[in-house]
Amino acid sequence: MKMRRTLYLKFLLIYILFGIAAVIVIATFTSRRTLKHLTDRSAASLYREASLIASNYAVQIYNKDEDAKQDAEMELKAIDTYISAEIWIINNNGRVLFNSRQKTDYGRSSPAYADFDPAVSGGYYMTGNFYGAFDEDALSVFSPITSNFRVIGYVVIHQSMKSIVASRNEILNIMYVTLGVILLFSLLILLGFTVFVYKPLTKITRAAEEYARGNMSYSLDESHRHDEMGYLAGTLNYMASEIGKAEENQKKFIANVSHDFRSPLTSIKGYLTAMLDGTIPPEMHEKYISIVSNETDRLTKLTNGLLELNTLSSRGSMVLERSDFDVNAVIKSTAETFGGTCTEKRINIELVLTGKQLFVTADMSKIQQVLYNLLDNAIKFSHTNSIIKIETTEKNEKIFVSVKDYGIGIPKESLGKVFDRFYKSDLSRGKDKKGTGLGLSIVKEIIQAHNENINVISTEGVGTEFIFTLPKSNIED
Repeated sequence: MKMRRTLYLKFLLIYILFGIAAVIVIATFTSRRTLKHLTDRSAASLYREASLIASNYAVQIYNKDEDAKQDAEMELKAIDTYISAEIWIINNNGRVLFNSRQKTDYGRSSPAYADFDPAVSGGYYMTGNFYGAFDEDALSVFSPITSNFRVIGYVVIHQSMKSIVASRNEILNIMYVTLGVILLFSLLILLGFTVFVYKPLTKITRAAEEYARGNMSYSLDESHRHDEMGYLAGTLNYMASEIGKAEENQKKFIANVSHDFRSPLTSIKGYLTAMLDGTIPPEMHEKYISIVSNETDRLTKLTNGLLELNTLSSRGSMVLERSDFDVNAVIKSTAETFGGTCTEKRINIELVLTGKQLFVTADMSKIQQVLYNLLDNAIKFSHTNSIIKIETTEKNEKIFVSVKDYGIGIPKESLGKVFDRFYKSDLSRGKDKKGTGLGLSIVKEIIQAHNENINVISTEGVGTEFIFTLPKSNIED
Protein backbone atom coordinates (compact mmCIF):
# COMPACT_ATOMS: atom_id res chain seq x y z
CA MET A 1 0.00 0.00 0.00
CA LYS A 2 2.90 2.31 0.73
CA MET A 3 4.17 2.02 -2.84
CA ARG A 4 0.76 2.89 -4.26
CA ARG A 5 0.43 6.02 -2.11
CA THR A 6 3.95 7.06 -3.05
CA LEU A 7 3.16 6.64 -6.73
CA TYR A 8 0.04 8.77 -6.42
CA LEU A 9 1.90 11.44 -4.44
CA LYS A 10 4.49 11.50 -7.20
CA PHE A 11 1.80 12.31 -9.72
CA LEU A 12 0.47 15.09 -7.48
CA LEU A 13 3.98 16.43 -6.90
CA ILE A 14 4.68 16.45 -10.63
CA TYR A 15 1.42 18.32 -11.21
CA ILE A 16 2.26 20.95 -8.57
CA LEU A 17 5.85 21.33 -9.78
CA PHE A 18 4.59 21.74 -13.34
CA GLY A 19 2.30 24.58 -12.24
CA ILE A 20 5.04 26.32 -10.22
CA ALA A 21 7.60 25.93 -13.01
CA ALA A 22 5.16 27.29 -15.58
CA VAL A 23 4.45 30.39 -13.42
CA ILE A 24 8.17 30.99 -12.87
CA VAL A 25 8.94 30.66 -16.58
CA ILE A 26 6.16 33.08 -17.52
CA ALA A 27 7.18 35.56 -14.81
CA THR A 28 10.87 35.55 -15.77
CA PHE A 29 11.93 34.29 -19.18
CA THR A 30 8.63 34.88 -20.98
CA SER A 31 8.21 38.29 -19.32
CA ARG A 32 11.66 39.46 -20.44
CA ARG A 33 11.27 38.08 -23.94
CA THR A 34 7.82 39.66 -24.33
CA LEU A 35 9.07 43.06 -23.11
CA LYS A 36 12.04 42.81 -25.49
CA HIS A 37 9.77 41.93 -28.38
CA LEU A 38 7.32 44.75 -27.68
CA THR A 39 10.19 47.21 -27.21
CA ASP A 40 11.78 46.18 -30.52
CA ARG A 41 8.46 46.51 -32.31
CA SER A 42 7.74 49.96 -30.82
CA ALA A 43 11.31 51.10 -31.53
CA ALA A 44 11.01 49.99 -35.16
CA SER A 45 7.76 51.92 -35.54
CA LEU A 46 9.23 55.06 -33.92
CA TYR A 47 12.39 54.74 -36.00
CA ARG A 48 10.34 54.97 -39.18
CA GLU A 49 8.82 58.20 -37.85
CA ALA A 50 12.23 59.52 -36.80
CA SER A 51 13.69 58.78 -40.22
CA LEU A 52 10.76 60.52 -41.87
CA ILE A 53 11.21 63.58 -39.64
CA ALA A 54 15.00 63.65 -40.21
CA SER A 55 14.59 63.66 -43.95
CA ASN A 56 11.63 66.07 -44.22
CA TYR A 57 11.37 68.42 -41.25
CA ALA A 58 14.43 68.35 -39.01
CA VAL A 59 16.76 70.17 -41.43
CA GLN A 60 14.39 73.12 -41.37
CA ILE A 61 15.11 73.63 -37.68
CA TYR A 62 18.63 74.54 -38.72
CA ASN A 63 17.27 76.95 -41.37
CA LYS A 64 17.59 80.68 -40.71
CA ASP A 65 14.22 81.26 -42.28
CA GLU A 66 11.85 81.81 -39.34
CA ASP A 67 8.79 80.91 -41.36
CA ALA A 68 10.34 77.61 -42.33
CA LYS A 69 11.20 76.92 -38.70
CA GLN A 70 7.67 77.65 -37.55
CA ASP A 71 6.23 75.39 -40.22
CA ALA A 72 8.57 72.59 -39.12
CA GLU A 73 7.63 73.13 -35.47
CA MET A 74 3.95 72.86 -36.26
CA GLU A 75 4.46 69.65 -38.21
CA LEU A 76 6.57 68.08 -35.45
CA LYS A 77 4.04 68.97 -32.75
CA ALA A 78 1.32 67.46 -34.88
CA ILE A 79 3.35 64.27 -35.23
CA ASP A 80 3.89 64.29 -31.43
CA THR A 81 0.13 64.37 -30.95
CA TYR A 82 -0.38 61.60 -33.51
CA ILE A 83 2.23 59.16 -32.16
CA SER A 84 1.95 60.22 -28.49
CA ALA A 85 5.70 60.57 -28.21
CA GLU A 86 8.02 63.47 -27.40
CA ILE A 87 10.20 64.63 -30.32
CA TRP A 88 13.60 66.19 -29.79
CA ILE A 89 16.18 67.48 -32.18
CA ILE A 90 19.71 67.38 -30.75
CA ASN A 91 22.85 68.78 -32.37
CA ASN A 92 26.19 67.04 -32.46
CA ASN A 93 27.18 68.63 -29.15
CA GLY A 94 24.23 67.05 -27.37
CA ARG A 95 22.22 70.24 -26.97
CA VAL A 96 18.47 70.12 -27.50
CA LEU A 97 17.54 72.49 -30.31
CA PHE A 98 13.87 71.52 -30.36
CA ASN A 99 11.44 69.89 -27.91
CA SER A 100 7.91 69.28 -29.16
CA ARG A 101 6.51 69.71 -25.65
CA GLN A 102 8.41 72.78 -24.54
CA LYS A 103 8.91 76.32 -25.82
CA THR A 104 11.52 76.37 -28.53
CA ASP A 105 14.62 78.54 -28.01
CA TYR A 106 16.88 76.64 -30.45
CA GLY A 107 19.46 75.74 -27.89
CA ARG A 108 19.97 79.12 -26.29
CA SER A 109 18.80 77.99 -22.82
CA SER A 110 17.87 74.34 -23.44
CA PRO A 111 19.68 71.50 -21.68
CA ALA A 112 22.72 69.85 -23.18
CA TYR A 113 23.64 66.16 -22.90
CA ALA A 114 27.34 66.01 -23.54
CA ASP A 115 27.42 62.24 -22.92
CA PHE A 116 24.92 61.59 -25.70
CA ASP A 117 26.60 59.33 -28.25
CA PRO A 118 24.38 57.15 -30.46
CA ALA A 119 27.35 54.96 -31.33
CA VAL A 120 27.65 53.80 -27.71
CA SER A 121 24.12 52.35 -27.64
CA GLY A 122 25.03 49.79 -30.29
CA GLY A 123 21.78 50.36 -32.17
CA TYR A 124 19.14 52.88 -33.03
CA TYR A 125 17.41 53.00 -29.63
CA MET A 126 18.03 52.92 -25.90
CA THR A 127 15.91 52.53 -22.79
CA GLY A 128 16.26 54.32 -19.48
CA ASN A 129 15.93 57.89 -18.20
CA PHE A 130 18.04 59.30 -21.08
CA TYR A 131 20.93 60.68 -19.05
CA GLY A 132 18.66 61.85 -16.24
CA ALA A 133 16.21 63.73 -18.46
CA PHE A 134 13.18 61.75 -17.18
CA ASP A 135 11.96 60.52 -13.83
CA GLU A 136 10.87 57.18 -15.29
CA ASP A 137 12.13 54.81 -17.96
CA ALA A 138 11.51 55.80 -21.56
CA LEU A 139 12.18 54.34 -24.99
CA SER A 140 14.44 56.73 -26.89
CA VAL A 141 14.81 56.23 -30.65
CA PHE A 142 17.23 58.31 -32.70
CA SER A 143 17.86 58.88 -36.37
CA PRO A 144 20.71 61.03 -37.81
CA ILE A 145 20.01 64.32 -39.58
CA THR A 146 22.28 64.75 -42.59
CA SER A 147 23.08 67.75 -44.73
CA ASN A 148 25.67 67.89 -47.52
CA PHE A 149 26.61 64.29 -46.74
CA ARG A 150 27.44 64.93 -43.09
CA VAL A 151 25.59 64.39 -39.81
CA ILE A 152 24.51 67.68 -38.28
CA GLY A 153 22.34 66.31 -35.50
CA TYR A 154 19.77 63.70 -34.48
CA VAL A 155 16.04 63.28 -34.24
CA VAL A 156 15.26 61.63 -30.88
CA ILE A 157 11.77 60.36 -30.13
CA HIS A 158 10.95 59.52 -26.51
CA GLN A 159 8.05 57.27 -25.55
CA SER A 160 7.24 56.25 -21.99
CA MET A 161 7.88 52.58 -21.22
CA LYS A 162 4.62 52.49 -19.25
CA SER A 163 2.56 51.71 -22.32
CA ILE A 164 4.96 48.96 -23.41
CA VAL A 165 5.08 47.47 -19.89
CA ALA A 166 1.28 47.65 -19.74
CA SER A 167 1.05 45.77 -23.05
CA ARG A 168 3.51 43.21 -21.71
CA ASN A 169 1.43 42.80 -18.56
CA GLU A 170 -1.76 42.29 -20.58
CA ILE A 171 -0.07 39.53 -22.56
CA LEU A 172 1.24 37.94 -19.37
CA ASN A 173 -2.23 38.10 -17.82
CA ILE A 174 -3.59 36.24 -20.84
CA MET A 175 -0.83 33.67 -20.39
CA TYR A 176 -1.61 33.27 -16.69
CA VAL A 177 -5.30 32.77 -17.46
CA THR A 178 -4.43 30.26 -20.18
CA LEU A 179 -2.09 28.47 -17.77
CA GLY A 180 -4.87 28.36 -15.19
CA VAL A 181 -7.22 26.79 -17.73
CA ILE A 182 -4.53 24.26 -18.71
CA LEU A 183 -3.92 23.39 -15.07
CA LEU A 184 -7.65 23.03 -14.52
CA PHE A 185 -7.93 20.63 -17.44
CA SER A 186 -4.80 18.85 -16.18
CA LEU A 187 -6.50 18.50 -12.81
CA LEU A 188 -9.53 16.99 -14.52
CA ILE A 189 -7.21 14.59 -16.34
CA LEU A 190 -5.58 13.73 -13.01
CA LEU A 191 -9.00 13.10 -11.50
CA GLY A 192 -9.89 10.94 -14.48
CA PHE A 193 -6.63 9.07 -14.03
CA THR A 194 -7.51 8.56 -10.37
CA VAL A 195 -10.96 7.18 -11.14
CA PHE A 196 -10.23 5.14 -14.25
CA VAL A 197 -6.61 4.04 -13.69
CA TYR A 198 -5.33 4.52 -10.14
CA LYS A 199 -8.29 3.10 -8.21
CA PRO A 200 -8.69 0.04 -10.47
CA LEU A 201 -4.92 -0.44 -10.28
CA THR A 202 -5.05 -0.46 -6.47
CA LYS A 203 -7.81 -3.07 -6.61
CA ILE A 204 -5.78 -5.18 -9.03
CA THR A 205 -2.69 -4.83 -6.83
CA ARG A 206 -4.76 -5.81 -3.81
CA ALA A 207 -6.02 -8.86 -5.68
CA ALA A 208 -2.46 -9.78 -6.68
CA GLU A 209 -1.42 -9.56 -3.01
CA GLU A 210 -4.31 -11.84 -2.02
CA TYR A 211 -3.36 -14.33 -4.73
CA ALA A 212 0.27 -14.19 -3.56
CA ARG A 213 -0.95 -15.10 -0.06
CA GLY A 214 -2.74 -18.10 -1.53
CA ASN A 215 -6.28 -16.69 -1.37
CA MET A 216 -7.37 -17.81 -4.84
CA SER A 217 -11.05 -17.29 -3.98
CA TYR A 218 -10.59 -13.51 -3.85
CA SER A 219 -12.84 -11.94 -6.50
CA LEU A 220 -11.71 -8.93 -8.56
CA ASP A 221 -14.77 -6.93 -9.65
CA GLU A 222 -13.04 -4.90 -12.42
CA SER A 223 -13.34 -7.62 -15.05
CA HIS A 224 -16.62 -6.12 -16.36
CA ARG A 225 -14.72 -3.18 -17.89
CA HIS A 226 -14.01 -3.32 -21.62
CA ASP A 227 -10.56 -1.75 -21.56
CA GLU A 228 -7.00 -2.70 -20.66
CA MET A 229 -7.77 -2.58 -16.92
CA GLY A 230 -10.74 -4.87 -17.40
CA TYR A 231 -8.62 -7.19 -19.53
CA LEU A 232 -5.89 -7.23 -16.87
CA ALA A 233 -8.45 -7.89 -14.14
CA GLY A 234 -10.03 -10.67 -16.18
CA THR A 235 -6.62 -12.17 -16.83
CA LEU A 236 -5.81 -12.11 -13.11
CA ASN A 237 -9.16 -13.70 -12.29
CA TYR A 238 -8.51 -16.38 -14.89
CA MET A 239 -4.97 -16.89 -13.56
CA ALA A 240 -6.28 -17.27 -10.00
CA SER A 241 -8.91 -19.71 -11.20
CA GLU A 242 -6.33 -21.78 -13.08
CA ILE A 243 -3.90 -21.72 -10.15
CA GLY A 244 -6.74 -22.79 -7.88
CA LYS A 245 -7.55 -25.66 -10.24
CA ALA A 246 -3.86 -26.56 -10.46
CA GLU A 247 -3.59 -26.66 -6.66
CA GLU A 248 -6.71 -28.81 -6.48
CA ASN A 249 -5.35 -31.10 -9.18
CA GLN A 250 -2.04 -31.24 -7.35
CA LYS A 251 -3.81 -32.34 -4.18
CA LYS A 252 -5.73 -34.98 -6.13
CA PHE A 253 -2.52 -36.01 -7.88
CA ILE A 254 -0.68 -36.47 -4.59
CA ALA A 255 -3.65 -38.35 -3.15
CA ASN A 256 -3.80 -40.65 -6.20
CA VAL A 257 -0.04 -41.22 -6.23
CA SER A 258 -0.10 -41.99 -2.51
CA HIS A 259 -3.00 -44.40 -2.98
CA ASP A 260 -1.48 -46.15 -5.99
CA PHE A 261 1.88 -46.52 -4.26
CA ARG A 262 0.46 -47.47 -0.86
CA SER A 263 -1.61 -50.38 -2.15
CA PRO A 264 1.24 -52.45 -3.69
CA LEU A 265 3.65 -51.46 -0.93
CA THR A 266 1.16 -52.65 1.68
CA SER A 267 0.77 -55.96 -0.16
CA ILE A 268 4.53 -56.42 -0.53
CA LYS A 269 5.19 -55.64 3.13
CA GLY A 270 2.30 -57.84 4.29
CA TYR A 271 3.38 -60.88 2.27
CA LEU A 272 7.05 -60.52 3.16
CA THR A 273 6.26 -60.09 6.86
CA ALA A 274 3.97 -63.15 6.75
CA MET A 275 6.72 -65.22 5.10
CA LEU A 276 9.32 -64.05 7.62
CA ASP A 277 7.22 -64.75 10.72
CA GLY A 278 6.04 -68.10 9.40
CA THR A 279 2.41 -67.18 8.84
CA ILE A 280 2.88 -68.29 5.25
CA PRO A 281 4.50 -71.75 5.18
CA PRO A 282 7.67 -72.25 3.10
CA GLU A 283 5.93 -74.45 0.57
CA MET A 284 3.72 -71.44 -0.41
CA HIS A 285 6.57 -68.91 -0.60
CA GLU A 286 6.96 -69.30 -4.36
CA LYS A 287 3.33 -68.35 -4.93
CA TYR A 288 3.50 -65.22 -2.79
CA ILE A 289 6.95 -64.24 -4.10
CA SER A 290 5.35 -64.26 -7.53
CA ILE A 291 2.63 -61.93 -6.20
CA VAL A 292 5.28 -59.67 -4.66
CA SER A 293 7.13 -59.66 -8.01
CA ASN A 294 3.94 -58.63 -9.83
CA GLU A 295 3.35 -55.82 -7.32
CA THR A 296 6.96 -54.70 -7.81
CA ASP A 297 6.42 -54.66 -11.58
CA ARG A 298 3.34 -52.57 -10.98
CA LEU A 299 5.35 -50.06 -8.93
CA THR A 300 8.03 -49.94 -11.61
CA LYS A 301 5.43 -49.37 -14.30
CA LEU A 302 3.81 -46.64 -12.23
CA THR A 303 7.16 -44.89 -11.61
CA ASN A 304 8.15 -45.09 -15.27
CA GLY A 305 4.76 -43.76 -16.29
CA LEU A 306 5.11 -40.77 -13.96
CA LEU A 307 8.59 -39.99 -15.25
CA GLU A 308 7.50 -40.29 -18.87
CA LEU A 309 4.38 -38.18 -18.33
CA ASN A 310 6.44 -35.50 -16.61
CA THR A 311 8.80 -35.43 -19.60
CA LEU A 312 5.95 -35.27 -22.08
CA SER A 313 4.21 -32.49 -20.13
CA SER A 314 7.28 -30.28 -20.52
CA ARG A 315 6.48 -29.22 -24.07
CA GLY A 316 9.65 -27.19 -24.43
CA SER A 317 11.88 -30.16 -23.49
CA MET A 318 10.03 -32.82 -25.47
CA VAL A 319 11.97 -33.72 -28.60
CA LEU A 320 10.05 -35.29 -31.47
CA GLU A 321 12.02 -37.25 -34.06
CA ARG A 322 9.66 -36.66 -36.97
CA SER A 323 9.92 -38.83 -40.04
CA ASP A 324 7.73 -40.12 -42.86
CA PHE A 325 6.48 -43.65 -42.18
CA ASP A 326 3.65 -46.02 -43.06
CA VAL A 327 1.15 -45.81 -40.23
CA ASN A 328 -0.65 -48.92 -41.53
CA ALA A 329 2.53 -50.96 -41.02
CA VAL A 330 2.94 -49.59 -37.47
CA ILE A 331 -0.68 -50.51 -36.68
CA LYS A 332 -0.14 -54.07 -37.97
CA SER A 333 3.09 -54.57 -35.99
CA THR A 334 1.53 -53.17 -32.81
CA ALA A 335 -1.53 -55.41 -33.17
CA GLU A 336 0.73 -58.45 -33.58
CA THR A 337 2.33 -57.82 -30.16
CA PHE A 338 -1.07 -58.46 -28.54
CA GLY A 339 -1.57 -61.77 -30.37
CA GLY A 340 -1.11 -63.92 -27.28
CA THR A 341 -3.36 -61.78 -25.08
CA CYS A 342 -6.09 -61.68 -27.72
CA THR A 343 -5.93 -65.49 -28.18
CA GLU A 344 -6.23 -65.94 -24.43
CA LYS A 345 -9.31 -63.69 -24.19
CA ARG A 346 -10.66 -64.87 -27.57
CA ILE A 347 -10.64 -61.30 -28.94
CA ASN A 348 -10.24 -60.56 -32.65
CA ILE A 349 -8.52 -57.40 -33.88
CA GLU A 350 -10.09 -56.24 -37.15
CA LEU A 351 -7.99 -53.90 -39.30
CA VAL A 352 -9.78 -51.59 -41.78
CA LEU A 353 -6.88 -49.70 -43.33
CA THR A 354 -6.96 -47.20 -46.21
CA GLY A 355 -4.63 -48.34 -48.99
CA LYS A 356 -1.69 -50.71 -48.79
CA GLN A 357 0.46 -47.91 -47.43
CA LEU A 358 -0.54 -44.68 -45.70
CA PHE A 359 2.34 -42.33 -44.94
CA VAL A 360 2.28 -39.78 -42.14
CA THR A 361 4.85 -37.31 -40.76
CA ALA A 362 5.33 -37.90 -37.02
CA ASP A 363 7.53 -39.50 -34.38
CA MET A 364 7.10 -43.20 -35.18
CA SER A 365 8.14 -44.56 -31.77
CA LYS A 366 5.77 -42.22 -29.94
CA ILE A 367 2.84 -42.99 -32.26
CA GLN A 368 3.58 -46.68 -31.72
CA GLN A 369 3.36 -46.01 -27.98
CA VAL A 370 -0.01 -44.29 -28.50
CA LEU A 371 -1.34 -47.28 -30.44
CA TYR A 372 0.02 -49.71 -27.82
CA ASN A 373 -1.69 -47.87 -24.94
CA LEU A 374 -5.00 -47.57 -26.80
CA LEU A 375 -4.97 -51.26 -27.82
CA ASP A 376 -3.98 -52.34 -24.32
CA ASN A 377 -6.84 -50.27 -22.93
CA ALA A 378 -9.31 -51.66 -25.46
CA ILE A 379 -8.35 -55.28 -24.76
CA LYS A 380 -8.51 -54.71 -21.01
CA PHE A 381 -12.12 -53.50 -21.12
CA SER A 382 -13.44 -55.74 -23.91
CA HIS A 383 -15.65 -58.76 -23.30
CA THR A 384 -14.52 -62.28 -24.17
CA ASN A 385 -15.35 -63.27 -27.76
CA SER A 386 -15.55 -59.62 -28.89
CA ILE A 387 -13.93 -57.56 -31.63
CA ILE A 388 -11.57 -54.57 -31.57
CA LYS A 389 -11.62 -52.52 -34.74
CA ILE A 390 -8.70 -50.33 -35.88
CA GLU A 391 -9.45 -48.08 -38.85
CA THR A 392 -7.53 -45.45 -40.83
CA THR A 393 -9.14 -42.83 -43.09
CA GLU A 394 -7.86 -39.82 -45.01
CA LYS A 395 -9.53 -36.40 -45.13
CA ASN A 396 -8.27 -32.87 -45.86
CA GLU A 397 -4.57 -33.75 -45.65
CA LYS A 398 -5.17 -35.43 -42.28
CA ILE A 399 -5.03 -39.12 -41.38
CA PHE A 400 -7.65 -40.24 -38.85
CA VAL A 401 -6.84 -43.33 -36.75
CA SER A 402 -9.68 -45.01 -34.83
CA VAL A 403 -9.38 -47.70 -32.13
CA LYS A 404 -12.83 -49.03 -31.26
CA ASP A 405 -13.88 -51.72 -28.78
CA TYR A 406 -17.26 -53.20 -27.88
CA GLY A 407 -16.64 -53.51 -24.16
CA ILE A 408 -18.03 -52.02 -20.97
CA GLY A 409 -17.91 -48.40 -22.18
CA ILE A 410 -17.36 -45.24 -20.18
CA PRO A 411 -20.11 -43.51 -18.17
CA LYS A 412 -21.18 -40.16 -19.60
CA GLU A 413 -20.06 -38.24 -16.51
CA SER A 414 -16.56 -39.72 -16.81
CA LEU A 415 -15.90 -38.93 -20.49
CA GLY A 416 -14.36 -35.53 -19.72
CA LYS A 417 -11.94 -37.03 -17.20
CA VAL A 418 -10.54 -40.09 -18.98
CA PHE A 419 -7.36 -38.21 -19.98
CA ASP A 420 -6.71 -36.99 -16.41
CA ARG A 421 -3.79 -38.52 -14.57
CA PHE A 422 -4.68 -41.51 -12.38
CA TYR A 423 -8.34 -41.27 -13.31
CA LYS A 424 -10.27 -44.53 -13.39
CA SER A 425 -14.01 -44.70 -13.84
CA ASP A 426 -16.03 -46.75 -11.42
CA LEU A 427 -16.77 -49.35 -14.13
CA SER A 428 -13.08 -49.83 -14.93
CA ARG A 429 -11.79 -50.25 -11.40
CA GLY A 430 -12.90 -53.88 -11.16
CA LYS A 431 -11.11 -54.85 -14.40
CA ASP A 432 -8.10 -52.51 -14.23
CA LYS A 433 -6.21 -54.24 -11.44
CA LYS A 434 -2.75 -53.53 -12.86
CA GLY A 435 -3.49 -50.20 -14.48
CA THR A 436 -1.82 -47.00 -13.34
CA GLY A 437 -4.35 -44.52 -14.70
CA LEU A 438 -1.56 -42.83 -16.68
CA GLY A 439 -1.84 -44.49 -20.10
CA LEU A 440 -4.44 -42.17 -21.62
CA SER A 441 -2.70 -39.12 -20.10
CA ILE A 442 0.50 -40.15 -21.91
CA VAL A 443 -1.46 -40.67 -25.14
CA LYS A 444 -2.95 -37.20 -24.99
CA GLU A 445 0.40 -35.55 -24.24
CA ILE A 446 2.04 -37.26 -27.23
CA ILE A 447 -0.76 -36.31 -29.63
CA GLN A 448 -0.82 -32.71 -28.43
CA ALA A 449 2.96 -32.53 -28.77
CA HIS A 450 2.37 -33.25 -32.48
CA ASN A 451 -0.15 -30.35 -32.52
CA GLU A 452 -2.90 -32.85 -33.30
CA ASN A 453 -6.16 -33.83 -31.56
CA ILE A 454 -7.60 -36.92 -29.89
CA ASN A 455 -11.26 -37.50 -29.02
CA VAL A 456 -13.24 -40.23 -27.31
CA ILE A 457 -16.75 -41.49 -28.06
CA SER A 458 -18.30 -43.97 -25.66
CA THR A 459 -21.62 -45.42 -24.59
CA GLU A 460 -21.85 -47.31 -21.33
CA GLY A 461 -22.41 -51.04 -21.98
CA VAL A 462 -21.84 -50.61 -25.74
CA GLY A 463 -18.18 -49.73 -26.24
CA THR A 464 -15.58 -46.99 -26.67
CA GLU A 465 -13.85 -45.40 -29.64
CA PHE A 466 -10.69 -43.26 -29.55
CA ILE A 467 -9.93 -41.18 -32.66
CA PHE A 468 -6.74 -39.19 -33.19
CA THR A 469 -5.31 -37.30 -36.16
CA LEU A 470 -1.88 -37.25 -37.79
CA PRO A 471 -0.51 -35.02 -40.58
CA LYS A 472 -0.38 -36.71 -43.96
CA SER A 473 3.08 -37.06 -45.49
CA ASN A 474 3.87 -35.38 -48.81
CA ILE A 475 5.70 -38.39 -50.22
CA GLU A 476 3.92 -40.68 -52.65
CA ASP A 477 2.71 -44.10 -51.60
